[in-house]
Amino acid sequence: MQPQTLPILLFAFLIVFPLARPDLGSDRSSLLALRSAVGGRTLFWNATELSPCGWAGVKCEDNRVTMLRLPGVALSGQLPSGIFGNLTRLRTLSLRVNALTGQLPSDLASCVNLRNLYLQGNLLSGEIPDFLFTLRDLVRLNLASNNFSGGISSGFNNLTRLRTLFLENNQLTGPIPPELDFPKLEQFNVSNNLLSGPVPEKLQSFQVDSFLGNSLCGRPFETCSGNATLPSENNKNNGGKKLSGGAIAGIAIGSVLAFLLILVILLVLCRKKTSAVDIATVKHPDVEIPGEKPEGDVENGEYGNGYSVAAAAAAAMTGNGRAEANGGGVGAKKLVFFGNAARVFDLEDLLRASAEVLGKGTFGTAYKAVLEMGTVVAVKRLKDVTISEREFREKIEAVGAMDHENLVPLRAYYYSRDEKLLVHDYMTMGSLSALLHGNKGAGRTPLNWDIRSAIALGAARGIKYLHSQGPSVSHGNIKSSNILLTNSYDARVSDFGLAHLVGPSSTPNRVAGYRAPEVTDPRKVSQKADVYSFGVLLLELLTGKAPTHALLNEEGVDLPRWVQSIVREEWTSEVFDLELLRYQNVEEEMVQLLQLAVDCAAQYPDKRPSMYEVAKRIEELRRSSLRDNHNPEFDHIK
Repeated sequence: MQPQTLPILLFAFLIVFPLARPDLGSDRSSLLALRSAVGGRTLFWNATELSPCGWAGVKCEDNRVTMLRLPGVALSGQLPSGIFGNLTRLRTLSLRVNALTGQLPSDLASCVNLRNLYLQGNLLSGEIPDFLFTLRDLVRLNLASNNFSGGISSGFNNLTRLRTLFLENNQLTGPIPPELDFPKLEQFNVSNNLLSGPVPEKLQSFQVDSFLGNSLCGRPFETCSGNATLPSENNKNNGGKKLSGGAIAGIAIGSVLAFLLILVILLVLCRKKTSAVDIATVKHPDVEIPGEKPEGDVENGEYGNGYSVAAAAAAAMTGNGRAEANGGGVGAKKLVFFGNAARVFDLEDLLRASAEVLGKGTFGTAYKAVLEMGTVVAVKRLKDVTISEREFREKIEAVGAMDHENLVPLRAYYYSRDEKLLVHDYMTMGSLSALLHGNKGAGRTPLNWDIRSAIALGAARGIKYLHSQGPSVSHGNIKSSNILLTNSYDARVSDFGLAHLVGPSSTPNRVAGYRAPEVTDPRKVSQKADVYSFGVLLLELLTGKAPTHALLNEEGVDLPRWVQSIVREEWTSEVFDLELLRYQNVEEEMVQLLQLAVDCAAQYPDKRPSMYEVAKRIEELRRSSLRDNHNPEFDHIK
């Protein structure tokens, strides 16, 4: 071999076989460089360990790092270049809910195996980089709640496997490209940007919430007006005629007078309507009271609109009118109290109480009633009760006999031919549904792990007590709007025992999202079906998603199957509500509760645990989390 050929062969060898291919060692070096660049309160990785696979947030397969999850750990500053060029086997990257700034590093394009990219809740800026469109294996992409600007590129069409695309709460401008087409897209949101123009036809199947906070038109908004244009300067100067000062003054005065006239008419009508409500509801007990919430809204969830019906709530509940309330006439009836419940008021007091509509739920309308002596109670006006008076009294007496600290006690009831009402303690914090889904604004108090796990335990204990009353005793309507809360967030189960009182017309879809697959008659729900519903409730607590959420049900996917699909994709912790991600020290307990929820929501009844087992497992993981955090409260968990 000629000496001059040696450099050529060496050069060719280096081209074909690079000196250093990425391996676990280079992955480790990159992770340490990332820690040095952006910090983080929980990145206490042991640099003396040769393998990073045991570090918090790091997962490996085949001797390479495949998952990096660092959500909510106070990362700050810019992501440096030269880090991700070595982490080429990453499939999941989650840096959400931190304080990262600047643009995305270009070497992220080297992560060609990336399937899940979660960067929401940071301060990232600049245009969405084109190199993201080369990551053709992306399935979930979340860039929400950052400072990204510029337009939405048609390059997104390269991501043919994309199922989730969240771009809301940024500063994106311009139109949504009409050629966008995501064949597998299940979740999409571009709300609260600066977008304008029509919604592309291929995206019009998504709900209006996906587009709010922009200047968009077309489905699901109003039809775009192609002929409505602003007048040009020439039209203004030449074709338009200016109104005289007198004409303008006349229009202004006329508008004011018309407004005052309308206002006077409305006041008169409202006064008449208010005085007529009580009479109308007595004569026609099924009349709909203004302010009532639609079917399915939160019960006792503080969603009332403050409309004071001035005893219309109670009056509407007495189909025989005030003669019956005063004890006059044949067959006069009264409130029936249970056990040792204090009889500090009677039906007449209830009729005089001011009332506020709380919600219209499965079994009837709920009211907050404030009696003259200051006592506050919750009153439920039952609907569609088809059983006889004798049977009603037998069943409701059994409900009133239920006594447990995690049940909402039934204090009294009233029965007449036309009206049936129940009187409960009023729960000041409303329902779990209202707490989870009601206020998403800046004033919202985050629900931490301790509160959520305590609510889960209290609800489990209440249902366990119900099941202990006999093998045929079940709740039949477990859902988050039926878990009510005290001031200290103690859970109380409500609406138990009522499923057997109503007729078939009340039952269809009343527990949409919660009902076990084997239940064909919602009036006949087994204890195992209760366990399924409770499993869905646990998933709702952990994910923050309502079981009837439009994004879940659009393709007929219920909450349990949605969670199970994520678990199969090996990004389990991505299901958790953002408010839970700050509690990294209890992630193991969160995963345990998630597994329990999945067990409860098993397809087949015999695969589900009993409520006794469920309550016991929640008690154990609560003890574990409280003990690990050196909280002496764990001694009180029994």
